[in-house]
Amino acid sequence: MNIDNSIIIDALRHVDDPDLRKDLVTLNMIENIAIDGNKVSFDVVLTTPACPLKNQIKQACLDAIHQYVDPSLEVEINMTSRVTSRRKETDVMLKEVKNIIAVGSGKGGVGKSTVAVNLAIALAKAGAKVGLIDADIYGPSIPMMFGMLNERPTGFDKDGKTYVYPFEKFGIKVLSIGFFVDQSKALIWRGPMASMALRQLFNDAEWGELDYMVIDLPPGTGDIPLTLIQDFPLTGAIIVSTPQQVAIADVRKAADMFRNDKINIPILGLVENMSFFTPPDAPDKKYFIFGEGECAKFARELNIPILGQIPIVSAIADSGDNGVPVSADTESPVFAAFRNLAETVAQQVAITNSIREIFGGGAPKAS
Repeated sequence: MNIDNSIIIDALRHVDDPDLRKDLVTLNMIENIAIDGNKVSFDVVLTTPACPLKNQIKQACLDAIHQYVDPSLEVEINMTSRVTSRRKETDVMLKEVKNIIAVGSGKGGVGKSTVAVNLAIALAKAGAKVGLIDADIYGPSIPMMFGMLNERPTGFDKDGKTYVYPFEKFGIKVLSIGFFVDQSKALIWRGPMASMALRQLFNDAEWGELDYMVIDLPPGTGDIPLTLIQDFPLTGAIIVSTPQQVAIADVRKAADMFRNDKINIPILGLVENMSFFTPPDAPDKKYFIFGEGECAKFARELNIPILGQIPIVSAIADSGDNGVPVSADTESPVFAAFRNLAETVAQQVAITNSIREIFGGGAPKAS
């Protein structure tokens, strides 16, 4: 049997991306086909390096070649990635940033910063280029969580304007207003001044090319979140809540803000933090200390997915206090929770970008 590229392409038309529900050929995910006698090789270009279905897609490609071409072929599949983006050429802000993800809660104390920090690091561990901005102007926590309380960024001049270099730590680029002010003193700024400071974190820094920029929003629905939403092209938002009904009541306000007709930011999903407790000596048991099922009920009401359930583990809080977030240690027993969260978020970003491409808007649906 004479094999050429068209035969390989036709076989791979039988392989669908499980999330985007189209075949890999239509999605332009097959590249660099090479045929040498009984050997066939090609690249599968995924929509993110954090794709949770990577092995499933690879096996489906192998099966398709053997079923529709020749079962005796030696097949080499290189799984690579190119993060998708729906940024427009007319977008002048952060042109090299493919996706901007806001992490919000509507209230304090639910672990929003912990989720934002560990999500960013876990995305980077998966191979993505990631930036993190601490947009909590009045209560920045990222300098402490990164062990950088006394650090100050360096600046440089370009075209008559002063810019700063974001810090690079744990594989990501990071900036916070806490790097520029005395954190032992209250920051007494009115809304316009705080909004201007936020814009500078974005616009006056050398971020370079990023696949994902994660934004740690302040609690509430005031000036800072609105400035971010109005000024920058957000890919989507993540909502963080704890399981208690009183927390969900406040988090509901954040969801309403993102879904307001004048704002219309897709909600990628809900993260349930402090979801359950598992004793070290009984790893198969889960104790739902703050209740069970309320976040799932809320997610169904909003028609959004649960992106992850983060357990109550002292190591998570301790690691932030000690300046080394838990996701920086891949050997940590709770790293898997944030790795899974990163994969699911990357998955939802790809789905959201695909929906926008097809329909010009909308949000991902719960599965």
